[in-house]
Amino acid sequence: MRARSAIVAGTLAAFVTAASPVFAQKSGGILRVTHRDNPPSASIHEEATNSTIMPFMAVFNNLVMFDPQEKRNSAEKIVPDLAESWSWNADETRLTFKLRSGVKWHDGKPFTARDVKCTWDALTGKADEKSDLIRKNPRKIWYINLKDVTVDSDTQVTFELGRPQPSFLSILAAGYSPVYACHANGRDMRSKPIGTGPFKVVEFKRNESIKLVRNPDYWNNGLPYLDAIEYRIVPNRSTRVLAFVAGDLDLTFDADITFPLLKDVKGQAPHAVCEARTTNVSSNLIVNRDAPPFDNPKLREALALALDRKPFSDILSQGNDVVGGPMLPPPSGVWGLPADELAKLPGYGPDIEKNRAEARKIMEELGYSAAKPLMVKVSTRNIAVYRDPAVILIDQLKTIHIDGELEAIDTTVWHSKVTRKDYAIGLNLTGLGVDDPDVNFFENYHSKSERNYTGYNNPKVEKLIEAQSAERDRAKRLKIVGEIERMLIKDGARPIISHGAANTCWQPAVKGIVLQQNSIYNNWRFDTVWLDR
Repeated sequence: MRARSAIVAGTLAAFVTAASPVFAQKSGGILRVTHRDNPPSASIHEEATNSTIMPFMAVFNNLVMFDPQEKRNSAEKIVPDLAESWSWNADETRLTFKLRSGVKWHDGKPFTARDVKCTWDALTGKADEKSDLIRKNPRKIWYINLKDVTVDSDTQVTFELGRPQPSFLSILAAGYSPVYACHANGRDMRSKPIGTGPFKVVEFKRNESIKLVRNPDYWNNGLPYLDAIEYRIVPNRSTRVLAFVAGDLDLTFDADITFPLLKDVKGQAPHAVCEARTTNVSSNLIVNRDAPPFDNPKLREALALALDRKPFSDILSQGNDVVGGPMLPPPSGVWGLPADELAKLPGYGPDIEKNRAEARKIMEELGYSAAKPLMVKVSTRNIAVYRDPAVILIDQLKTIHIDGELEAIDTTVWHSKVTRKDYAIGLNLTGLGVDDPDVNFFENYHSKSERNYTGYNNPKVEKLIEAQSAERDRAKRLKIVGEIERMLIKDGARPIISHGAANTCWQPAVKGIVLQQNSIYNNWRFDTVWLDR
């Protein structure tokens, strides 16, 4: 068998340029964190939001993970977690993991290979029908190529794929891929989950707080440093910011500080440490193409032509958001189309008025006008990072005879609402768990995916999605990915407005925070974070 070793070393780059001094870590203390809204549940596998990942990733472990000291997630920088090592067979269709011995769940029961099989059987729909371990499964499509999971022994498990898939190990390294306890019931996993991670859940009060405490039996000796983590749920962003600058909280919710807000934060708390980065979360226009009037492709074309991406970036991020297609473009991403290629595609050219004139012509041919606009609700999630771009979108749609009304939906029901296509037009944010085409294309554009909110279905695109997924030559894969991006943009599959950039801030006493620039979902274990006070 051909072994693949984990690479541990790396350098810090991206937006942080100054070298940080080295400190001797201190144990103890409670990290106080702001939270932007009420998480729909505590079950990571069942949700699709950082509102769940950020507070609850510290409860669990994966088989493998992206190196938490690296600023960029990459397949070359994956390190052991519950798996000590891994190896592929010759044709890269069987991936075998050697697991750690002596690991315990938070309730004291032993972790074994059966828990791994149980988790992925549930994710692929093979669990016992009486099991409620995973009730919702928004990323089931991630494992469309996974045929079976075999328990070789208590400390060894093998994943069998239908074909080679270069991205598979990266998918297992995502924050969205923790191992669940076979003996746990789904109800507890949604409210007070048990894991093998560095922290235990002691309290989850909806609309109030989430409290985690140190796991004294954590398998990684000496960690975590913190005694506890407390999240204070504060839906109003201004109130959250005031609490942070007053010193009542140690860490902001991730990417919660916009560039316009950053000036206020630094003005009132000049000592605060703030880091800007791209998030690999795109603002995008979702359209229910199965229901009138947007089942008409000409009307969807008009919507895409109406977009002027620059004001979104200028107003919301002072020009720091990144214009791109479905994949995060370089230099932050490695798969997206560059700017010169994007400029050649519909809706991305510099002549916005020409695009809108074409859009108005389409609308007028369909019977709409300034005197007789199309009236529509524009749905979005009821948090600022969604509402703010939705307001700009509504204003832009007026230029092509569409009169939109904002419909703000609570986080706890937003994803289920758009999954069942209970909307007409929506302003959505799509975050990628991994900066890899498989995660994006299968999850958001494949006809069998629950997260394909627009109902997009193009057999030619799906054939190419399968082709790039199996391609082991990176240059050839990149070429196919570019072809898919062009087709998605021309089809108006899910028009991308921009890829976000924002700031996360913490008090100077907080040490060990490492933010990753091509995903916001994969580095919230908090086991090496400590307080210098």
